[in-house]
Amino acid sequence: MPKKRFENLDNVAMNNTLARLRQWRKERNAKKKDLTYSIPKVAQVTMDAALNQNSITWIGHATFLLRYGGLTIVTDPVWAKSMGFQKRLAEPGISIDLMPPVDVVLISHGHYDHLNFPSLRALKGDPLILVPKGLKSKFLRKGFRKVEEMSWWESKTISGVQFDFVPTQHWTRRTPWDTNSSHWGGWVLQEEKRTTDNAPSIYFAGDSGYFRGFEEIGKRYKLDYVLMPIGAYEPEWFMSNQHVTPEQAIQAYIDAGGKHFIPMHYGAFFLADDTPKEALDRLNAEWQRLKLDTAALNILIHGETLPVT
Repeated sequence: MPKKRFENLDNVAMNNTLARLRQWRKERNAKKKDLTYSIPKVAQVTMDAALNQNSITWIGHATFLLRYGGLTIVTDPVWAKSMGFQKRLAEPGISIDLMPPVDVVLISHGHYDHLNFPSLRALKGDPLILVPKGLKSKFLRKGFRKVEEMSWWESKTISGVQFDFVPTQHWTRRTPWDTNSSHWGGWVLQEEKRTTDNAPSIYFAGDSGYFRGFEEIGKRYKLDYVLMPIGAYEPEWFMSNQHVTPEQAIQAYIDAGGKHFIPMHYGAFFLADDTPKEALDRLNAEWQRLKLDTAALNILIHGETLPVT
């Protein structure tokens, strides 16, 4: 029986043909990029600040340590020192051996920069791993047993915290034979019982091109902290369906009705032709152009903790 192949909303395809890939590689070889800027790292991480309150701590790329509703949660854990032939641009904000025991791991999709099995094995604790539909079998083959897979808009409640898997516009592949054999998405965290005293919600947007789904997510949830990708967008003619630009990331945040914007998915790996400095410069310029609240833009450094209040 042939494997199910997952799709985007409106059947948007990536069009990552070999010819287009060759054209991108040709362009890349002609570019000279300055990679000397490195995202700073907190000199001494105090785990008390991260664990004694609801909080968001950026490890790097799409990896966050979240403390929420008494649970310790990690998103897309990747402590890898390289991605393909490219060395990591900046060290993780917290060394994996200093990480606390983890209760829940959230996986957005199966790309290597979001799913690193050695990092998963090195995490302390015995976490439940929530993954997109179609990905559980790969985890079972790797020896992981506490794994549950979810489809778009499905919910899972753990110790009073509700985890909702929501759409993104992306794709996935780990081998030449498994393209789109599992889905992709983001995660919304909120307290299960809705009261006026609820902790603010957290929306981890995973990896995505700009699409109408951000507005739909905003209609379904009251979103407070939005963790949004801003990197791996250049060249835009090749990346636009799968990665938002910094300007599109801001528009996605507006569409979703978020209160706080936390950029991610930049600065750790040289995945496309944009640099961390370019992504940040474009983000800041667009934020100023739109005259958005400066207090709502939370640009973290690696290892920095933002209280969720």
